Amino acid sequence: MSSTPENLQYTKEHEWVLADGSIYMMGITDYAQAALGDIVYVQLPKIGESVSAGKVCGEIESTKSVSEIYAPVSGVVSSINESLANAPESINSDPYGAGWLVKIEVGTPPRDLLSAGEYGAITA
Repeated sequence: MSSTPENLQYTKEHEWVLADGSIYMMGITDYAQAALGDIVYVQLPKIGESVSAGKVCGEIESTKSVSEIYAPVSGVVSSINESLANAPESINSDPYGAGWLVKIEVGTPPRDLLSAGEYGAITA
């Protein structure tokens, strides 16, 4: 059974976000990392790059497949998790902590994110 922390918000594409003012940290959910299997490579957007909610902003490669990462919010990438270049497997071991992907500075708070309960219903 995958974990779905209550303090996060989610997308139907299996990304999570944690808002801290106008900065939204994102990653992929425990459900997504389990479905992918062993993650071996991550391609992230560059700092300063604009991303749009629902649009592809990167890729995750596992031993099984390559999956696209969708931006959960629109804004500008303010930082990326540099440690994933050398340790992409941290997404498998700690998807909600050390395995975070990017931080995005948003102008307008998003309205279409899912609660943990709503996301849990999708993945049940």
